[in-house]
Amino acid sequence: MSKHSLRGGDVAGLLELFATLQERARARTGERFRIIVIQEAGLDGFWIHRVLQGEAIESHVVDAASILVSRRRRRAKTDKIDGETLVRTLLAYKRGEPRVCSMVKPPSPEEEDRRRICRERKTLIAERVEHVNRIKGLLFAQGVGDYEPLRRDRRARLEGLQTGDGRALPFHLKAQVVRELDRLELILEQLQKVEAARDDLLLDRAKANDPAPVVRLLQLKGVGAEFANVLWSEGLYRHFDNRRQLAAYAGLAPTPWQSGSVDHEQGVSKAGNPRLRGTMVQMAWLWLRHQPNSALSQWFKQRVERNGGRLRKPLIVALARKLLVALWQYATAGVVMEGAIIKSA
Repeated sequence: MSKHSLRGGDVAGLLELFATLQERARARTGERFRIIVIQEAGLDGFWIHRVLQGEAIESHVVDAASILVSRRRRRAKTDKIDGETLVRTLLAYKRGEPRVCSMVKPPSPEEEDRRRICRERKTLIAERVEHVNRIKGLLFAQGVGDYEPLRRDRRARLEGLQTGDGRALPFHLKAQVVRELDRLELILEQLQKVEAARDDLLLDRAKANDPAPVVRLLQLKGVGAEFANVLWSEGLYRHFDNRRQLAAYAGLAPTPWQSGSVDHEQGVSKAGNPRLRGTMVQMAWLWLRHQPNSALSQWFKQRVERNGGRLRKPLIVALARKLLVALWQYATAGVVMEGAIIKSA
């Protein structure tokens, strides 16, 4: 295997290298071979894949975690070894070996951009929690434990706060809290804009009578705009041949361990989309509250009672997998879940 290095982002140099390699192969063999490329799904996204496809080059994006490696406790890992492994994996894949790796299905630019809304909102929520906790921590160290930074009168209440020993807030501490409030209010403003953009996107599809999954999901009781948008943009926009593929994509597929007389379950694989998986677990808890008479909620209650009230967390993950499959069938084929309540128009 020959090895070549290029500067990152040098598309022209990459295409020139491909042309040079093709010409060398033609000079040696008298035949012109097509270029086949494999790359790992990583921080570069899918722009390189789209450039290669635009040049009529066969490109494959592989899930690096799906490639078989040595099971030794300590194994060598270098870019050279990884590159050779990728080439050998591509050779096996093109020979038709079905389980040598898992190729990623790159989203379209529109689908990739549509995911920005829910992902940015999740980032802003995390930053909001950080600032709120930091403000509460600073004040708690001075004996103030009843201050809520998310209240509308947060600045007015800050002026009247006193420490636990009856003193006014120290000057520099108060200044730091004010700066934290400035950052918190900026995040709250951005959060409102992101949620407004999300609602506008959902409203446009509803007005256009678009039969997209997100429009149908909003008709279910207990499914709001955020849940519907995450389910749609992170998973249900894709095509799945069966429920096993869907559960595997979400990382909710079971992982058995069988060897000789040993046969037990290791739990879910967690190898899929973490955003979709986390959303489904949250939604499973809310499903029990908003859809208590549905068949899935009754199944969960019966299993918990059979176990004497134990194992609620493992069972909620099982419910999340069943709920995801049911929502997929409902959103794509219109199959309404047994006992589910539909919102009135």
